[in-house]
Amino acid sequence: MPKVSSVIVPYASYLRVYEPLAAFPEPERGHWARYARRPDRPSYQDELRRSLADLLPTPPVAVPVQESADAFVTEVDGVVCVCPWRTRLRGWQALGELAGELPPPVLDAVLPPLVRHQATQDYERWLSRNPDARPWIRTATWEVPLNWFVLVSDEEREYDKGSGADEGAAPPVLRYRTPMVQARRRVARGLRTLRDTLDEGPLIDGLLDVGRWLEEFHPRSLVELDYGGLVHVLPAGELAGDHSAADVAEGIEALRDGDGEAAGEAYGRLVDRWRAVRDRRSAN
Repeated sequence: MPKVSSVIVPYASYLRVYEPLAAFPEPERGHWARYARRPDRPSYQDELRRSLADLLPTPPVAVPVQESADAFVTEVDGVVCVCPWRTRLRGWQALGELAGELPPPVLDAVLPPLVRHQATQDYERWLSRNPDARPWIRTATWEVPLNWFVLVSDEEREYDKGSGADEGAAPPVLRYRTPMVQARRRVARGLRTLRDTLDEGPLIDGLLDVGRWLEEFHPRSLVELDYGGLVHVLPAGELAGDHSAADVAEGIEALRDGDGEAAGEAYGRLVDRWRAVRDRRSAN
């Protein structure tokens, strides 16, 4: 496994939406416009450090007390777009998923029941005042959900092997970026094919869920699929050869053409690749 020194590595991938400033009402729009001009904006690693630091006190802080005022910023065709962190909201949502990922004794040791109960009550009160709230970032641990790859194309793949694992070195990056209109179009086409050829199941349910989420955002947004910390658990050769979006597209196209054998081969490559990633979770 590649060595990582000064980099914080949760083995998670991310699906992000960057919205143009016009999508935000005032005064939030003004905040993000000023924020985008800051030269000292925090990075992806800064967000992770803050989140992990909250787990160190006794009792741990399950969810930040205040919502983050930070965001990721990019420019699309000369238009500034931002992806708010919304760390508090995402923390509440992640807390609700922990029970299905950790055995009860481990969960109680990491986050005592009283801490979780208080956080759940806080979330319920907050949600009653903000029923339409949604995050700009989705997270998956030890995998990239296959339905995420439906949103992107292999031609949009960006891979940078980085400059090594020494102090100050640039980490590897593997990501896809696509316009929102393209992501929505691919979801619609993929759903039509899957529903016509397969029984209802997790792949269709997951794609439906992602499609509904995308509809919440401005049509001129940018969608980003980022391998995040997974680039540190996969050898460089596997990263360079990972074309999962192409495999997903090939499988869907084969289903559309009625070629079950080709669809099975594409799906087999995906299953083998991502099973190997999940197996590393047990090895750690």
